[in-house]
Amino acid sequence: MSYYIHQIPGRLRIKSPVVRRNEAVAVTVETFLKTIDGIRSVEVNTLTGSITIHYNPRVVTPEIVLEALKCKGYFDASKAKTHDQVIYSAASNVGFFLSKTVSGAALETAFEGSALSLIAALI
Repeated sequence: MSYYIHQIPGRLRIKSPVVRRNEAVAVTVETFLKTIDGIRSVEVNTLTGSITIHYNPRVVTPEIVLEALKCKGYFDASKAKTHDQVIYSAASNVGFFLSKTVSGAALETAFEGSALSLIAALI
């Protein structure tokens, strides 16, 4: 599992392998985040490693929250993917799979039959 970040004004969601399946760390992270001025609520899901933070954007910025998590070792921004990067990667994988499937089907059709068909396909 890699790090992930998605933000909209007032809400920050990150995924961190540090909290995944680790209830003790999840409680520590939640308690720590609630001490930051401007954070309204924190929800930690240990099954997915997701931390959802609702905050007042007039009081605290996502950068401040991420830096605080980084300093405590709960988040590594250099390894994080954004929502757009995840979508792009998924779309690229689907495109690669489809092109491989289509080209495989075309080659199978070209190669079925006699040796003469194979020679014709190669020419």
